[in-house]
Amino acid sequence: MRPWPAPLLERGTGARELGDEHVGAALAVCAQDPVGSVLATTRLEHAATRGLRSAGGRLWGWMRDDRLVAVCWVGANLVPVVPGEADPEALDAFADLARRNGRWYSSVVGPARDVLGIWSRLQGDWRAREVREDQPSMVADGEPAVAADPAVRLSTPAEYDVVLPACVRMFTEEVGYSPASGPNGPYETRVRSLIERGRSFVRTAPDARTGAPRVVFKAEVGAVGGGVAQVQGVWVDPVDRGRGLSEPGMAAVVRLARERLAPTVSLYVNGYNTRALAAYERVGFRQVGTYATVLF
Repeated sequence: MRPWPAPLLERGTGARELGDEHVGAALAVCAQDPVGSVLATTRLEHAATRGLRSAGGRLWGWMRDDRLVAVCWVGANLVPVVPGEADPEALDAFADLARRNGRWYSSVVGPARDVLGIWSRLQGDWRAREVREDQPSMVADGEPAVAADPAVRLSTPAEYDVVLPACVRMFTEEVGYSPASGPNGPYETRVRSLIERGRSFVRTAPDARTGAPRVVFKAEVGAVGGGVAQVQGVWVDPVDRGRGLSEPGMAAVVRLARERLAPTVSLYVNGYNTRALAAYERVGFRQVGTYATVLF
């Protein structure tokens, strides 16, 4: 594991490195916007029982009048949570801490106002590979509006070698490069972990040529926290697109995730992907906010 840079303490500006004793207060900040903050909340709920280091990151906070009012999770991704009115001082402080710590994370992601506010302060120093400014954040918290595909189910650990190639193909399509790094690489480990924790959903079918099973539809719940399960990695094999698999597949994911993981199911999608937006709306998702992602 890469060692973290030395902790910083910025008492003069109100920004500081937080410790395990602050996790409860940080979760209270996140609870003000459960959908927007779910990426941070999932890590903080882990930290509440096992500590920040076990959760795989660090926590920065912004204090006003001795009260924690904004936080930023610092791990594989930088995830700011600045509830209520945008606090320019909090964004200034988090951007300054990021600049002085150096960039070791792969993206800045979260509510668009917070992400783009920090990025506007960093873009003169760092170069982004891509900035996705408009990613509607959507939720489904009731019965799906379309019938669920009965063939969509939890994947099993024995299917890891079938699920992994589909995950790699989806990631490569979406982000532009392959995440594969070897049998025990971080991406491979994450896919295996999601399967083992019951957060990987698939529909499979025999390959027409070999008869071996292949994934035709998949999705994962990548984050669960604060009563929210965030769906990521939705994908239909290109050879099966146009067969009407995505909407019933997502309806099944919503139903299974609400039964097993959290009462509210969320996702975010690129605003230019109008077909996906329309499909999610038909399933029963509604927009409640906007995310943004800065990719490095």
